[in-house]
Parts: sequence; C-alpha cells; structure tokens
Amino acid sequence: MGQNQDYFNEMFESGAVRPPYRGLGDWAESMPAELRSLKQSEAEKLFRRIGITFAVYGEGGDPDRLIPFDMFPRVFSAEEWRKLERGIKQRAKALNAFLLDVYGRGEIVKAGLIPQHMVYQNEAYERAVAGFKPPRGVYSHIVGIDLVRTGPDEFFVLEDNCRTPSGVSYMLENREIMMRMFPQLFKENRIAPVEGYPALLKRTLASVAPQKCEGEPTVAILTPGHFNSAYYEHSFLADMMGVELVEGQDLFVEGDFVWMRTTEGPKRVDVIYRRIDDAFIDPLCFRPDSMLGVPGLMNAYRSGGVTIASAPGAGVADDKAIYTFVPEMVRFYLGEEPILKNVPTWQCAREEELKYVLDNLPDLVVKEVHGSGGYGMLVGPRSSKGQIEAFRSKIEETPENYIAQPTLSLSTCPTFVEEGVAPRHVDLRPYCLVGERIELVPGGLTRVALTDGSLVVNSSQGGGVKDTWVMAE
Repeated sequence: MGQNQDYFNEMFESGAVRPPYRGLGDWAESMPAELRSLKQSEAEKLFRRIGITFAVYGEGGDPDRLIPFDMFPRVFSAEEWRKLERGIKQRAKALNAFLLDVYGRGEIVKAGLIPQHMVYQNEAYERAVAGFKPPRGVYSHIVGIDLVRTGPDEFFVLEDNCRTPSGVSYMLENREIMMRMFPQLFKENRIAPVEGYPALLKRTLASVAPQKCEGEPTVAILTPGHFNSAYYEHSFLADMMGVELVEGQDLFVEGDFVWMRTTEGPKRVDVIYRRIDDAFIDPLCFRPDSMLGVPGLMNAYRSGGVTIASAPGAGVADDKAIYTFVPEMVRFYLGEEPILKNVPTWQCAREEELKYVLDNLPDLVVKEVHGSGGYGMLVGPRSSKGQIEAFRSKIEETPENYIAQPTLSLSTCPTFVEEGVAPRHVDLRPYCLVGERIELVPGGLTRVALTDGSLVVNSSQGGGVKDTWVMAE
C-alpha cells in the first residue's frame, strides 16, 4: 500500500498503521484483485438497482450516471469524532444565531464586525423574511459543513451549506452496501451506526412545527420533481421518514394554512422540508414565473401556519464571503473560541487583499462567492499560464465576486485503484440537524478525488464517494 510523504496519510504514520485503521490493513492486503473487481461490480449493480444515479450536491449532469463508489472506508477514532462533533455543533449554532440576528436587529452589523453591504445587499438575503422569527429561532435546520484535514489534529472548514445540503442518501447507502458486501468487517470492528439519520431528521422537523400546529405535526418533502438531479434523495428520505413527497402542484394555501391534496380530501401540512431554491418556492413572493412553488406559501409561513425548513433566506449564511466571518460569529454570539478553523481567505473585494491575490495567482485557489460544485474556480498550481491569465481578467473585472485561499495539503485515504491500493485526497461533509436540539449521526459523506494527485473531489470533476466509519467507544 503506497504512502505519500507530502500529505497526511490517514492510515499510515511513520510507516505504521494508525490505530483507527488497524482492522483494515489485513483485509485490504488479503483481498485478491479478482475478488476486488467482483465486489466493485456488485456494488455498482446494487447502486443501479436502488436507483442512486444522481449528481451529489446538485451538480446536474447525466441523471443516470453513477457516482463512483470506493470500497475502502475512511475511518475516524471516537476521540477524533468527539472534537469534530463539538466543532460542528458550535458552528451550526453560531450560523443560526447570525441568521436570526441579521433578519432581526442586526447587532453584529451594528457592532462593525461584518460590513452592512455584505449582508443586506447579498443576493441570498431575503427581505421577505426580515423581522420574522421562525419556530425555535432556527433558520437552517440541516447544516452541511464541508471539512478537510491536513494533519493528525488539523481540520479546516472549507465551506458551510445552510440551504439544502444534499448527499446524505449516499452516506446511508454507502453504509448499507458495505454491510451487505463485507458483513465480517462489521463483526470484527465496532462501528458507530448512521442509520438513525432519517428518524433524527423527522424528529428535528417535527420539533420546529409552527405555533398553530394542532396535535402530531404533518411533515412533507417538497421536491422540484423527478428531473431534478437530487430527486432520488428526496424520494429516499420521504420513504425512510414515512412522510409524503410532494411537488408544488400537490399543495395549496387556504387561510393561514397549507394543504396537501390527497385521495381522501385536503390534509393540512405543518412542516415543509423543501428541496427547491428560494426563488421558486412562492410565485407571489419571489419569481412570478415559477411553476415549482406554492402561491401564497410565504403568507402562510409568516402568519405561523407552516414551517419551511430550511427557512427562506438561510443562504446568506453560506455565502463564501460571509464564511470568512464565521469565527467572529462564534465569539460574538456564543462567547467561545472556534473549535474548527477556517481556511485562511483573501477577499478580492478588499484592495490590498486583491493585490496579494493577483500577485500570487499560480499558488492560490480562487472561488466564485456564489459558485458551487467545483465550477467557477481556479486551482492555481494545477492550471496553465493561459487559464491563470484568463481568470485574472475575470477577477479584475468583478473583484467582489471572488475569494482566494491557499492550496491546502488535503489528507489522503487508501483507495482501491487499478493497480491495487493507493492514497487519494478526501474531504468530509457531516450533516448537523438543528431543531429542539442540535445533533448529528457519527459519520458523513466522504468524497474522494479518484484521479492521482487531484485535489478536486466534486463528482462533476471525477470524484467518488466512500463509507465513513467512526469507531464506537
């Protein structure tokens, strides 16, 4: 099994196998190549049979394309996970406090900690919810925090996803398939379970039912429909939670309430877990040409007749320029030091930082403030002179649209490749649920850059996924 000295290898340290991976060394070494390819095609067949063929993180592309699955799990010790869990919960709490504040009194802006224009002129800031306090003061109910590791104890947050982070069905199905293919591995290793996620999600959503809810809350998932790249996940979660999957045309507003059309007549819906963007949820409030939303939904929401999760306007907290202020949010709202660090970030909107970025483009990663899915970015060390110069012109034209970061030495994890097992770069997206409590299952979605040397793990750029293990105490 190869070792790469330039990056932190999560399995090996000074030539020895690190404790979390002890149960996997012999397993990988003793698996003949024929058995490995047999298991790999078995995994692909299972993925096809259950219909997991959507682009992770809403990246679009071929709806029938499989995201490559790597059978070598990524492993965290219970101790490593404890630190991560504390940091993730702290961050989710601070992001929600920020959202409640900027749609209310705006104390953090008044204190001069975040420039006013970055919040109130942000395209993700929704004036329609200013002054409204959602149930329990929660704006972002499912927070996906993307993490990278650079050393034994060094974890950095790459970005926050406060709107509708996807990929959780992969976390659950990766585990299901691994347990089916390698039952012995699970007997020999004590691995914390992730299958409780749908029950936790349902409990979280029910805990933010609106004031006017009577009795047991009715939860529904609002999907844009089967042409959406994450439709499999919408239907998967609806099945797992035992709730209805609805499209805009299945709902209507009457009085202060939202109703679902059923064969037995209209049924009231209390909590809508929406998987469509703000712009499309209500044609009377946002885009009038939207065919995906529910006319009048925002009136019902503001009058306390229904809860929308995550709340319209939550996206202002996951903007890449706002990201740079999250450590300040932790200090300002919680009075604590951040447990998880941000990646050092230069904002091109600031003149002196722009100068540094333009002078050092070949060494930096530059991202669009509103970009996602690995698009609209420049990885300086991996780009040609021509690409760098073309990107330089874009930054000079609209500097406020870009931020820049150093090229991090992402950790590597053993991965099955054609020639055997080799280290490949990985990141992690855990899913933090925020309602009556803040909780998360032990694990998340590990994405892996399958191309040798590549740091881009997005599925649209050739990345794959792995099962993520947290060793039980």
